[in-house]
Amino acid sequence: MRTEKLSHLHFYFHDTLGGKNATAVQIAGPENFRFGMMVMVDSPLTEGPERSSKLVGRAQGLYAVAAQQEVALLMVTNFVFMAGKFNGSSISVVGRNPISHAIREMPDLGGSGVFRYGRGYASARTVWDDAKTGSGIVEYNVNVLHF
Repeated sequence: MRTEKLSHLHFYFHDTLGGKNATAVQIAGPENFRFGMMVMVDSPLTEGPERSSKLVGRAQGLYAVAAQQEVALLMVTNFVFMAGKFNGSSISVVGRNPISHAIREMPDLGGSGVFRYGRGYASARTVWDDAKTGSGIVEYNVNVLHF
């Protein structure tokens, strides 16, 4: 039987909603992060907070504003890794992301490649956001148990 390992991943998610170089597009619902808004993403994951930092993967999936009393997103996202020892592997994150909270936790429900049978959690912290456009940079710390 193989031994379970704990891996810690640290990266930055760059979400650019709309505009010339969009990595996220609204696909349904009202605008301005109101209840029912849905967004499809294919956003870069980098080593550092600067957009020019080394690309390590992409966040691919969607998020939707799922609460009426606050901006809390339902995240359904795959972190797909394209560099380093996790190249070709992915982690699936599905959970509630109340973006006004300083730190948010979401469950890792599984993965592929190195992360097959994976489980754990991801914590998110907003580094920068633009309330006018909805774009932002989010720091992620992901802890995943896998074989």
